[in-house]
Amino acid sequence: MIPNTPDAAPSIAAQLASFAHDLEPGMLPAAVVERAKLLMLDALGIALASSQQDFAHCAYRGLQALGGAGDSAVMGTFAPLPLRDAVLMNGILVHGLDFEDTHPGAITHPGASAFSLALGLAAQRHATGAEMIAAYVLAIEVAARLGAAARGGFHDVGFHPTGLVGAFGCTLAAGKLMGLDRAGLEHAQGVVLSMASGSMEFLSDGAWTKRMHPGWAGVCGLTAPALAGAGFRGPSQPYEGRFGLYASHLAARGLQADLSQCTRGLGERWEVLDVAVKLYPTCHFTHASIDAALALWAAGLRAEEVASVQVLLPQGVHPVVCEPVAAKRRPANVYESQFSIHHLVALALLRGELGLTELDAANLSDPQVQALADRIAHVADPEADTRPSFRANCACARTMGANCVGVSQCTAARRVNPSRALTSRPNSCAMRCWRCHAIKRCAGATPCWRLTGSKTQPPWRAP
Repeated sequence: MIPNTPDAAPSIAAQLASFAHDLEPGMLPAAVVERAKLLMLDALGIALASSQQDFAHCAYRGLQALGGAGDSAVMGTFAPLPLRDAVLMNGILVHGLDFEDTHPGAITHPGASAFSLALGLAAQRHATGAEMIAAYVLAIEVAARLGAAARGGFHDVGFHPTGLVGAFGCTLAAGKLMGLDRAGLEHAQGVVLSMASGSMEFLSDGAWTKRMHPGWAGVCGLTAPALAGAGFRGPSQPYEGRFGLYASHLAARGLQADLSQCTRGLGERWEVLDVAVKLYPTCHFTHASIDAALALWAAGLRAEEVASVQVLLPQGVHPVVCEPVAAKRRPANVYESQFSIHHLVALALLRGELGLTELDAANLSDPQVQALADRIAHVADPEADTRPSFRANCACARTMGANCVGVSQCTAARRVNPSRALTSRPNSCAMRCWRCHAIKRCAGATPCWRLTGSKTQPPWRAP
């Protein structure tokens, strides 16, 4: 480990601690504040939709049995819980449907942990709304940079960066709300290094553990600064140290991190402005493929005409949403289906839309869905980087008609610009209304775009 000396450059933890310590609500640009409010509102809507799901009630029963009643609010119709349990529960609610925001550069969902932590702790500490927003933004700025530094490597080695880097962002946000000094904020980052976690093993069978990663990041973020504030010491180089975050998680596989990204542009470039709101309640790696399939459907292609589908995706996302092929074509449960290119493209081509309503357990055994999924194959996109990214191309071989001699086929192809699948700035009224509509569909509520009198329908069929 490299010691800190007067002549040495400040450690990453020291630089992040200084940024967190000095950040004040008035320093946030108006666009950043507006963006944060929109993302938090979006997270709240998703949490309310999640509160109807089995996983939410199971989680609440377990936490209530463990810690009993408390005075920290839980979103939805649940009774309050103790602070740490409420942060965990709210994180589960926001992330549970896989519908919340994504930072594309970090390939992480920073908002779920940031919102759950900032909401709970700000209420307990009687902070102002502006201070809560600043803490939320701080958590995202840190988590996004730490995730981007890994360059997709965390996924490659089986760690879910949402839980992993989210814990560090939440630690600094909580430390800020707790009033820690710079030294305390530095130690807190060292402490949380021994807590941050999140395994991708849930992909093997659609287990529910991914749903708890943001909330657990929030719990770690509460605990580490509380300990550091009481004098508990953490290692001084949790990121670049010999056994720091990147060396311990990436170096053994020969993967290199770009450590300069951990602090690049702090206070000048605001990563929260690049956080993308999802178009579909599925893994973000599937969005461009779904978008391409829906565009083909909107152009007149119907599932019964499809002889085969070839989906081109970056090699780096294949282990997450394409493999093993047999399991992806026959997902065992709804959550597993949200990470299946084969199932989701089949649904899009059959239904012409894809939202929470289409992610129904009945579709898992639907013969039409299964038959079409069997005709869908994935290949590496030769134009894409090997690292995880969000681009895709769908090519469908189509039988022209029963009255044709032999089997006549043509190819319909749709390549989607990743910026369409990464709707990073949905600030228009139409997009906001569409998000409400997409979330409300799961409860059978009247679409928001109708309630507001808007004639603009959801834009999923737009080119």
